[in-house]
Amino acid sequence: MVEKRRFGNLVPHLILLVGVSIVAFPVYLAFVASTHDAATIANGQMQPVPGPHFLENYYRTIFVGTSSSTREPVGTMMLNSFVMAMGIALGKILISIISAYAVVYFRFPFRMTAFWIIFVTLMLPVEVRIYPTYKIVADLGLIDTYAGLTMPLVASATGTLLFRQFFMTIPDELLEASKIDGAGAFRFFKDTVLPLSITTIAALFVIQFIYGWNQYLWPLLITTKDNMQTIVIGIKKMIVTQDALTEWQLAMATAVLAMLPPVVVVVLMQRLFVKGLVETEK
Repeated sequence: MVEKRRFGNLVPHLILLVGVSIVAFPVYLAFVASTHDAATIANGQMQPVPGPHFLENYYRTIFVGTSSSTREPVGTMMLNSFVMAMGIALGKILISIISAYAVVYFRFPFRMTAFWIIFVTLMLPVEVRIYPTYKIVADLGLIDTYAGLTMPLVASATGTLLFRQFFMTIPDELLEASKIDGAGAFRFFKDTVLPLSITTIAALFVIQFIYGWNQYLWPLLITTKDNMQTIVIGIKKMIVTQDALTEWQLAMATAVLAMLPPVVVVVLMQRLFVKGLVETEK
């Protein structure tokens, strides 16, 4: 008989509440700051409750622009970041699932050698190969383009490894049954492997979308026009280090807006994301 303790879960819940408070309080302060005017924040008179300038600040941030350092509205920056994040996430999934399928289900010379070469690229992140990658993109005329933002970051050894490990858990009986039914390699991939990989695809999509959304160094190098800069670069440019006064209310509004797409993606795909990471077959 399991003893029911009245306060058995009190301590874990208190720890969770403290942790959530520590994480959420700075976000709340950023939101509160985004609803006040610049003078209130600069004079240190900001109250811990939302101010009266919510609509004004967010309208100016999204549709008008912020300051001389970021002449483009944040709506344009968010669009650029969204296109970049979606391109990286979908591109990584597509290339990774095809390469993993080839490594697992096809027999060709140096098959494992090719896989290990892909795996070794984990030691070569974009920061290590930044100069040759930039040189190639510049020679191809991809500066200030969405292709230049996404293509160099599409290849993913992590995704290939994740899909390979999952494909190896698919019973061989499914492959044999598919062959008996006369299905070819593409049919087996489309009708059997792909439906079974939904949770893995969802988990990889969430991780790679956030990875692409938070990119800073590569967009900083590859974009020279204001209308191509991403929201992460925009936040950095809003914090003026010269004599000009930083418009903190607009910078905080931009920071709040920058958090929304990743949060929405995680919330919408939470169930598939968790399932794709914790299932025993993975």
